[in-house]
Formats: sequence, C-alpha cells, structure tokens
Amino acid sequence: MAWRLFFRKPLLNPNTPKPLSFSTSFLITKIPKKHRPKRPKPESPRTRPVQPDSTRIPYFESLLQRDAAFRSVTKSKEFLSKQPEQVLRLDDAGKLYRELGFPRGRKVSRFIANHPLVFTTYRHSDGKMWVGFTDFMEELLQEERSIMDAMEADRVTKVRKLLMMAKDKRIPLSKIYHTRLLFGIPENFRDRVEKYPDYFRIVLENDGKRVLELVNWDSNLAVSELEREFMVDEDKVKKAFKFPVKYGKDLGLEEGDMRKLNLLNTLPLVSPYSDGWKLDLWSFEAEKYRVGVIHEFLSLTLEKRASIHHIVEFKEEFSLTRQTYQMLKKQPKTFYLAGTEMNWAVFLKDGRDEKGDLISKDPQVVFNEKLYKYAQMKGGEFSSLGVKK
Repeated sequence: MAWRLFFRKPLLNPNTPKPLSFSTSFLITKIPKKHRPKRPKPESPRTRPVQPDSTRIPYFESLLQRDAAFRSVTKSKEFLSKQPEQVLRLDDAGKLYRELGFPRGRKVSRFIANHPLVFTTYRHSDGKMWVGFTDFMEELLQEERSIMDAMEADRVTKVRKLLMMAKDKRIPLSKIYHTRLLFGIPENFRDRVEKYPDYFRIVLENDGKRVLELVNWDSNLAVSELEREFMVDEDKVKKAFKFPVKYGKDLGLEEGDMRKLNLLNTLPLVSPYSDGWKLDLWSFEAEKYRVGVIHEFLSLTLEKRASIHHIVEFKEEFSLTRQTYQMLKKQPKTFYLAGTEMNWAVFLKDGRDEKGDLISKDPQVVFNEKLYKYAQMKGGEFSSLGVKK
C-alpha cells in the first residue's frame, strides 16, 4: 500500500493563487495583405470594354494598345522638338513627366535606355547631363519636315473642309493645334496660315483667343466622302447606316418591307456641309446630320479614327450632343468603337480593308510606323542593319 501513497497526487491548496493568463492578441493571426487573394475590382465605365467578346475586333483594339505603348515616345519627340537646340536638362526632364507623356516617378534615364535609337544623353560643359536626339533621329526628323512641306497643300484642304463643316465657319486655332497630329498638320501651322489669305483669316477675340475663320466657300470642297461613294457604289452607302422606323407588331410587315421602310427613313442623308445645326436637335434629320459630320471628320484624319477627346474638342463647332457615344454604337456597319466606355476611340470601317489595314496610307502614317519600329529596337538589332546612332 506504500506505493499508493507515493504516487498519490498532492491535494491543491484552495488558497494557492492561480497562475497568470497571458493575452495572445499580439500574435499575427491574420494572413498578410500581400498574400491575400485579390478581390476582383467591380466593373466601371473606366474599365468596362465597349465591345463584348463576340463583336471585338482584335486589330483595332491592338492599335489603341500600340498608341499607349508609344505615347511617351511621341510626346517626348514633340516636346523636345520645340526646345532650343532640341535638348533638355536631364534633371528638368524628370519634372516634366506630364509633358513627356510618362507616369510620374518613372526614371527618365531608364526611358532613354529603352529607346537608344531615338534619344541619347551627354554631359555638357557645365557638368550637367542633358538629353537630346541621336544623329539618326535627327535625320528622321528632317525626313518628317520634308513630308510636312510636301503635304502642305493637302493639310490646307483638310483645314478648309473642317472650317466649312463648322457651325460659324470658324474654329479656335488652339483646337486645331491640339488635334494637329490627327490630321498630320505641322507644328508651325499657325505661322503657315498667313501664306493663304484667300482661304483663312485670323481674328483676335476680346479674351485674347485667336480664331481661324474661313474666307471663301468652295463648292468643290463641299462634297462629302459619303457623297463620292454614293456615286460609285449606291448600294454600299444605302447599307452603311440604319435609322429604323418605330412601328407596331400588329402591322405584320415582312423582312423585305421592313428594310424598305427603314431605307425611306435613312435616305436621303444630310450633308455635313449643310446648315444641319439648325434642325430640331432630336429629330432623325439632325441625327443623320451629326452622323455625317463624324463620318466626314474621320475621313479627314490620317488613320481614319479619332478618340473621344478629339471629338469632344469640336463639340460646339459640329453641334454634337452628349449622346454621341450611343449614336455611334447604333451604326456598327460604319463605325467601330474600341477601348472602354469612358475612354473610347471610333474607327471608320470604310477607310480600311477586311484585315483592318488602311486602304490608302498617308506618307505621315508610313513615317510614324517606321518611327515606332525604330523606337523599339535595341543596340544589337539596329547595328545589324548598319544604322549608326
């Protein structure tokens, strides 16, 4: 029995204090934020694509992605070209991220290194680092200036047609300048205007704004691209737009009768060079007028396309409404809207073939494509072509 006494548990004294309990709240029990599964962001007009997968045309969408990829190259080229001696201090370039077209905080030196055939750096006698164009890029810029000079007559005609479409036959020079790349208009167009007093007149407003006015109306220019196509292929133009007539189902119309009825509502089209801005704003005729204006506007651009920002720029001059996006979506046979609902671009299908390529390429477009090609080349690639920086 002694062994039982040896192994018996000792009795606890009720007066003995209990051991202290410790909190474990300081321990990390949650999954770190960086390891948590990301919640999908709710769709919004900023991110929601215009086209569903079933109607999306990848080539058109890829052109917008290309523009975004080379936006910094294009804007940096434009900004540097306007600087004295076409150079800029590297320290100053870092502060001009918006003018140079790249996100804030991005290192300019890294951007330059990614495009060695276009931009270069050097140390000036003042000990500061400067950024400028390479010798090869200088030759390209001279080629572009030659294109601008050779195409000047064509660009003058484009501006005349824009003025003829404008409500009061006048457009602020600043608007033409902001959209100059869309039409291939040179940087110094405001100075070149003075060479054409029979076409243009510059008026200085009370607020200091310079406005370009049309001097003479040219009936030969007041023929839209749609009207030219109508004379060549009437059936094609008839199918280009659709303005359906609203009617009750009890009429029992067959498909052929419906098509004829809709065609009566669609034709005749309203010329963009007419006084369509005087029409009742929400009438079919007024909508046909605005559709024709957008069609003619796009036909004047280099790549037969424009972004929402370009179109909004001329909202007052072309009497456009806030319903322009919805208006264009109703005409899918002629227009293709790409991008997102908040930041979209519209393509004119008539100016492109079945693959999406431009039917006729302006020399400036050819130059731009060549610039994009060189901009993404690295050292080994262009040295193999015999190109020197």
